[in-house]
Amino acid sequence: MNRLSVEQRTRIVGALVEGNGIRATARLMDCSPVTVLKLLADIGLACAAYHNQHVRNVRAKHVQMDEIWCFVGAKKKNVSPEKKLEGWGDIWTWTALDADTKLCISYVVGGRDAGWAAEFAADCASRITSRVRVQITTDAHRAYLEAIEGAFGMECDYAMLQKAYGAPSDEEQRRYSPAHCIGCDMKVVSGNPDPKHVSTSFVERNNLTMRMQMRRFTRLTNAHSKKIEFHRYSVALHFMYYNFCRIHQTLKVTPAMEADLSDHAWSIEELVRTMDAVKL
Repeated sequence: MNRLSVEQRTRIVGALVEGNGIRATARLMDCSPVTVLKLLADIGLACAAYHNQHVRNVRAKHVQMDEIWCFVGAKKKNVSPEKKLEGWGDIWTWTALDADTKLCISYVVGGRDAGWAAEFAADCASRITSRVRVQITTDAHRAYLEAIEGAFGMECDYAMLQKAYGAPSDEEQRRYSPAHCIGCDMKVVSGNPDPKHVSTSFVERNNLTMRMQMRRFTRLTNAHSKKIEFHRYSVALHFMYYNFCRIHQTLKVTPAMEADLSDHAWSIEELVRTMDAVKL
């Protein structure tokens, strides 16, 4: 990406993190879609590396975990065996959010089975300081049970929250409108979790932020990822921007500032310049 100036890269990244697709960004910036994809690959790799190196020793007391569905190429039921080998099909993004600072501590893009759950939980545990006893809340996905125990052992208070939803009676509403939560069932798995902090509301709200600010996650469009690696680049860029650049409306600072990982809100230009200096 040596042909693009810092100003050009800043404008392209700014368009991407605000929810524009690759071709829409290329039209807005008067450049080739290939140029946008190459920049996304470069900065996505750098963002993932920076997150891995610097989001460490987080003093998180209340962590909420969830997984959000998307697909690459086509939904699982429509994927041919040949395309499945290329990574097409359903894809899940696992996220762990600090409920107090709203910092995204960990994210993993992959499947939804026990193996991916274990990798995600281990990564999250490695980023939280051992000086703080953490309370964890997840949904009722069974893969979390062994994953949390394997990563945190008995050094956490863990509760599962299962929500019951009532689907709309009208067929059109059922397709386009979200179901309404009609009840919750809390199950204590280990330790002594505080019922006041047993919640997945913040991480579920973060799912909405992801769908609003990454075009690849927008439902009922053809802007979905066509290659799994670019899906991962997009997620890495989003969480770098979310943690370090985006002012949280409630906190009035960025999540990284609230978590003492940064002393100021980054501009997109600073993000671009910092990523240029990251060693992969």
